[in-house]
Amino acid sequence: MSRTTTTTTMTVRLSGALSDFVAANVGENGSYENISEYVRDLIRRDKERAEQEAFDRLKAELTRAFAAPETSYGQLTAAEVIARNRP
Repeated sequence: MSRTTTTTTMTVRLSGALSDFVAANVGENGSYENISEYVRDLIRRDKERAEQEAFDRLKAELTRAFAAPETSYGQLTAAEVIARNRP
């Protein structure tokens, strides 16, 4: 299986306290060698957080479903399930 990787260059403007905070975390005294490395790590962490939140919502929904009495179950078509889960 082949995966195509796309690289996107973005420009971000920071000033004041945000700029100082980034500067403190990058370079000789920081945890990151450069700003790009820092931003990539922040994005990865945010992605993992979003995925964990989605998993937690699914887990909670399944927990409620398995705790419900069997008499409350009903048949649904795939289309009904999709429609009821649309935002």
